[in-house]
Amino acid sequence: MMYPFMTLNDETEIVHSDMQKDGRVKVYIERPDEQYGFKHAVCWLPQYKWEDVHHFTEEEIKQFEEIIGEIQYYC
Repeated sequence: MMYPFMTLNDETEIVHSDMQKDGRVKVYIERPDEQYGFKHAVCWLPQYKWEDVHHFTEEEIKQFEEIIGEIQYYC
């Protein structure tokens, strides 16, 4: 199950899973985009391992890392 964490002013949605048995938390990020339909990415905490990144820039990913660091305190 995924839980809402935050919606940014640019309509980016950030959701997260419960903590897995191995201690990881899955974070899913998506933003509507006129060209691609949606930009999206998955990040696994606490390692900040990114996968399935589609159309986000490296700079955007770095900004997301700052925001999603807070999720570790809520899970």
